[in-house]
Amino acid sequence: MSIKYDIIIIGSGPAGFSCAMQSAKFNKSVLMVEADPDNLGGTWINTGTVPSKALRETARNIYTYTSQFGKYENKKPYERFKMRDLLKYKDRVLENENSSIKKDLIKNNVHTARGYGKIIEPNLVEITDLLGETRKVKADFILIATGSRPTKPKSFNIDHKVVFDANSILNLDHIPRRLVIVGGSIQALEFATIFAALGTNVTVLNEEGEYLPFLDPEIREEFDRIIYQMRISINNNVEIQGVNNNKLRNCTEVRYTKSSDNGELKVIETEVVLHFGKRTPNTEGIGLENAGIELDDHSFIKVNERYQTTCDSIYACGDVIGFPALASASFTQGRLASCDMFDIPSKDTSPNIPFGIYTIPEIAAIGLTEEEAMNAGYKVTVGRTKYDRLTKADISKSRDGLLKLVFESDTFRLLGIHIIGDNATEMIHLGQAVLYYGGDIRYFIGNVINYPTYTEAYRIAAFNGVNKVYKSGVGYDRILE
Repeated sequence: MSIKYDIIIIGSGPAGFSCAMQSAKFNKSVLMVEADPDNLGGTWINTGTVPSKALRETARNIYTYTSQFGKYENKKPYERFKMRDLLKYKDRVLENENSSIKKDLIKNNVHTARGYGKIIEPNLVEITDLLGETRKVKADFILIATGSRPTKPKSFNIDHKVVFDANSILNLDHIPRRLVIVGGSIQALEFATIFAALGTNVTVLNEEGEYLPFLDPEIREEFDRIIYQMRISINNNVEIQGVNNNKLRNCTEVRYTKSSDNGELKVIETEVVLHFGKRTPNTEGIGLENAGIELDDHSFIKVNERYQTTCDSIYACGDVIGFPALASASFTQGRLASCDMFDIPSKDTSPNIPFGIYTIPEIAAIGLTEEEAMNAGYKVTVGRTKYDRLTKADISKSRDGLLKLVFESDTFRLLGIHIIGDNATEMIHLGQAVLYYGGDIRYFIGNVINYPTYTEAYRIAAFNGVNKVYKSGVGYDRILE
């Protein structure tokens, strides 16, 4: 009880790490508690964002190569590449990222404790180490950044040999020829395109009515076309009845029913099953009740606009508070929580948060969709361009894609940007800056944009939109021509 810190952070994911770095820069004493005995960084570095994106990068390169030259070699990627070789790249990235986070913590004098943190009182945390020994540490403030975890399937078990989850799939020892993905989440669609790019026959069984319902309809239409081209089959509104091994046919069978087919039982044969459950917050067993911290109806921690819980000295950030549950947003949340704790002025962040989906190709958006803008009472015009209009896309052999600008017809003020295509998650930030400062789409016309680049899509889409407003040019009202 002799040691006291300015802040104790439970969890070392993006929210916890960012809060630790910012607090250290304020010359505050920081203790970070992490339950993983081997690694810091949580799901962000070790099992989620970073490793899946590293595998995606490898798959994308293979897909680009085989799309251009594979037809001459007459071999599928799974016949030419070994999964263990592909995962070596992922392992190197993880090693570098883990080394980097450790160096940052040491350099900024952030103390770490391996074990489980439990709140005993509003300013007191009990830490149970891996040997079961406990100690209590005081702090002026506590940040809860314990993240979330996927729910388990109801009708089958995950054995990590044939039926995998998002963590164990990253240790697969071969590229499967057939894969069934259960779930329609962002991560499910990302992995669907990753394995399809490696030549795997992928079927997605989504228990919801549709996948990625928040997408702009035109972006969804383009994505539907692309995944059909990649031979990914998606079935919505299904209910999984079970997963069984068929010894006679030497395969795994996934049994399911579909509401549109009057409950008729269907069976699909596969080699591997990958399950993605809904995310549930890690709020059990961390002593929330000891500090009077309230949860919402879905067990996420309630916070105010400053990420403060119903206990004044305790804050919460990241997946544990729910939407938007993005690593990018969690970094910002952790920083802002630290500023509020220590009464340091910070510039308000925009309510417009970009999202990035790391499918092949990428999807990104920020601001209003066309429908949302119209429902909000704006007089709306849209400017569009397909990637096949871009010299850069032609050079890179990545001509699938679309950029869409939603803007106010009278003022040309930008209201939303929606992109599908290579580099979408990078490109979105130019539109984000213009949106933040209340700019209009003529910015993209009045300023020089490097050529050839994907970013040139902004200029072409802006011209498309301006020409529609002024009804100038032949065929101005023809979509995407």
